[in-house]
Amino acid sequence: MVLVVITITSIIYLAPVDPTRLTFGQRSDAATVEAKQKELGLDQALPVQLYRYLVDLSPINWIDSNNDKLDTYSHFTLYQGDKSLIIKWPWLRESYQTGRPVIDIMKEAIPKTALLALCAILIATFLGLILGVIAAVKKNTKIDSLIVMLSVFGYSLPSYVTAIILAVLFGFLLNAYTGLNIQGSIVELNDIGDEVFVWKNLLLPSLALGLRPIAIITQLTRSAMLDVMSQPYIRTAKAKGLSYYTVLFKHALRNALNPVVTAVSGWFAALLAGAFFVENVFNFKGLGDITVNALLNFDIPVVLAAVLFTALVFIIINIIVDLLYVLIDPRIKFDS
Repeated sequence: MVLVVITITSIIYLAPVDPTRLTFGQRSDAATVEAKQKELGLDQALPVQLYRYLVDLSPINWIDSNNDKLDTYSHFTLYQGDKSLIIKWPWLRESYQTGRPVIDIMKEAIPKTALLALCAILIATFLGLILGVIAAVKKNTKIDSLIVMLSVFGYSLPSYVTAIILAVLFGFLLNAYTGLNIQGSIVELNDIGDEVFVWKNLLLPSLALGLRPIAIITQLTRSAMLDVMSQPYIRTAKAKGLSYYTVLFKHALRNALNPVVTAVSGWFAALLAGAFFVENVFNFKGLGDITVNALLNFDIPVVLAAVLFTALVFIIINIIVDLLYVLIDPRIKFDS
C-alpha cells in the first residue's frame, strides 16, 4: 500500500496540470490561484506533499495538540501534552471540485460498484462453470467447438464495446419489449425527488461486465476438467461403481476448481476495483464513474482514494483466495 501511494502520488503530482486552475476556471486571477495552492499544499515540494499525504493516511500520528487537523481527523487520543499521540481513521482529504470529504464520496460509490461486481461475477461463474463442464464432457463434438468459439469471441470483445451493444440493442431498439433503460444507476430520483432503487438498471451492466469472465472461466473449467478426468483416481472412482454424476461433480469438478478460483478472484477484484468504462457507458454512478470524472477534472484526492481502494481490494482478495485453496483442494494444507 505504501509503494502504491508513493508511485501513484508521484505520477499525479508531477503531471503538468494545475488542479486549482481547473477548480476556479481559466479566468481566475493569479492571486486567487496562488492562495488556493497554498491552502491545498500544492506549493510545496513533491517529497513534502507525499509525506503529508502519508501522515493523513497513517492510523497512528504524533501531532501538535493545537494543530487544526485534530478537528478534521476522526481520532482517539492516547496521550496529550504539547504533542498528542492519536489513533485515527485514514483521512482521504476533500474533493478539489466539490469540497466534500472524499470518504463520503467513496461511501456512496463503492456499494453500487460492489453490487454490480458481485452480480457480474456470479453470472460469470455460474454460466462459465456450466459451459466449461459441458464442453469437457462433449469433447471434440460440435457443442464443444461452439462453446470454445463463443468463449474466444467473448474474451476478445472489450467490455465497453459489449456495454454499448447491449445498451443500444436492449435499452433502445428493443426497449418496448425489454423495458430496460439505455442508461441509469441503481439508485435514481423519482418524480417527487425521493431516492428509489431501480433494480432493472443492474442487468445490462452486469451482463456487459460478466461476458469476458464467462469466457475465461469456461476455458479454464474445460481445460482443468479434461486434465482431471484423465487422472488415475477418476478411473478408480468409476471402477468402484460410483455414479457418473458423483464422479463428475464430486471428484472431478472439485479438483478442477483451483485455476477457476484464481480467475474468479482476479476478475472479481478487477470488477470491484471499478468497472470504469462500463459504468461510464451506463451512467451507473459507481466507483468507476466518479474516478473517470475525477481524472478529467484532475481531482487528485478522489483519484488517489480510488487507486488506494483498488490496491486494497486486490491485496485482501488474494489473501482470501489463498485461504480458500485449503477448503477446495484436499491436497493443500496449512503449515503446522
